Amino acid sequence: MLPDSSRRRRILRLATPITAAMLTQSLINLIDAALVGSLGEVPLAGVGIGGYAMFLVTALMFGLSSGVQAQTARRHGEEAWQLRALPLNAGLVIALLASLPVTLLCLWQAPWLLGWLNPSAEVTAVAVEYFRWRVLSLVAVAMIFCFRGYWNGIQQSDYYLRIMLVMHVVNVGASVGLIFGYLGLPAMGAAGAGAGTTLSLFTGLGLWTLVSYRRAVPSGFLAGMPCRSALWATLRLAVPHSFQQLWFAAGYAVLFWILGQIDIASVAAGHVLVNLSLMLILPGVGLGMAAMSLVGQSLGRQAHGDAHRWGWDVVRLAWLCLAVLALPMAALPDQVLGIFLHDRDLIALARLPLQLTGVMIVLDATALVLGQALLGAGANRTVMTATLTLQWLVFLPLAWWVGVVLEQGLLGVWWVQLGYRGLNSLCFAMIWQRRQWLRLSL
Repeated sequence: MLPDSSRRRRILRLATPITAAMLTQSLINLIDAALVGSLGEVPLAGVGIGGYAMFLVTALMFGLSSGVQAQTARRHGEEAWQLRALPLNAGLVIALLASLPVTLLCLWQAPWLLGWLNPSAEVTAVAVEYFRWRVLSLVAVAMIFCFRGYWNGIQQSDYYLRIMLVMHVVNVGASVGLIFGYLGLPAMGAAGAGAGTTLSLFTGLGLWTLVSYRRAVPSGFLAGMPCRSALWATLRLAVPHSFQQLWFAAGYAVLFWILGQIDIASVAAGHVLVNLSLMLILPGVGLGMAAMSLVGQSLGRQAHGDAHRWGWDVVRLAWLCLAVLALPMAALPDQVLGIFLHDRDLIALARLPLQLTGVMIVLDATALVLGQALLGAGANRTVMTATLTLQWLVFLPLAWWVGVVLEQGLLGVWWVQLGYRGLNSLCFAMIWQRRQWLRLSL
């Protein structure tokens, strides 16, 4: 049964801008690839490898968003209005101190990192140049995560969408000019796409700072250097989530290695299936981030029963949304695959795995939402342990054994993944029902 209309409206009012912004954010690498595509196969491959390397590096900072959001939502629920932005201040300091040395290390070791991801010297050379431009924006990315967490935490998520749209306009305009040398700009080729994206991210950082300076100063924004306890509280929440995101991303690299042990066709089909699933679960992630704020605010008011109810209310709405998105995959698999694959044998190979993917994203709703809700309660270590244990100790070993050793191929790997997604959601449902997270303080 769906939540009542007032709760449903509240969930959607918070989740819709987040989901729309995340969908546009996921387009950044696709935009770079589309713009560079006309330059040829090598630049396109270089941008793809460089983008994945940036994804791995960015994962190190991702926990700052949930760390700031969970604390902000709790202060908001406690009606401690003048303290709401103190976690944001702490997050910004950590973002600066953490991202600068990582940026310098990545600039120095870019050839090694990109060479490890790709054996082709020609592709690696392009990837290194593109990645070095992109990694200059790491400090902006880390700080944007903090701002996003604050504004989502006080249920004003529409700022996230507005600023993302401006960033995309800047990204496209700057990248086109720098790739092809329009308007007197240098023709930088693939590296121009990286430079344009970095410029757009610093533009976004400037807009976030301006909005927060105008509206968040009464809540303590830039009130002074954060104290040691504020820095520690934010780090305690951010580090497990960042560690989880880094290894979760690395798990996909291992998955593609497993598919590579089967055959090239499985890699090609798997690439399409994975990217489709990652795109289609974004509404579930957006709803989960809404649950993070709603649960955190309820706990701040000491409304424990309401906090527990919010988790399941959002799960029910996520089931419906993801089921609607999964319908074309189940009912029209050949038509969906035909958008991306043009070989009949590849479409036949991916047909049943795509239908399984549709079932997976519905099963994933519980884990997506309750995982984020637990972050809102401060159970970051629990989420990290459950996620990484099931991925690395259950799914990946079984996927290799069934797909490679038992020679069940791509379909066998996808059946294993279906079971893993169901087990993952069951695990998070049990953790939520045990309610031990109600005892955590932030």
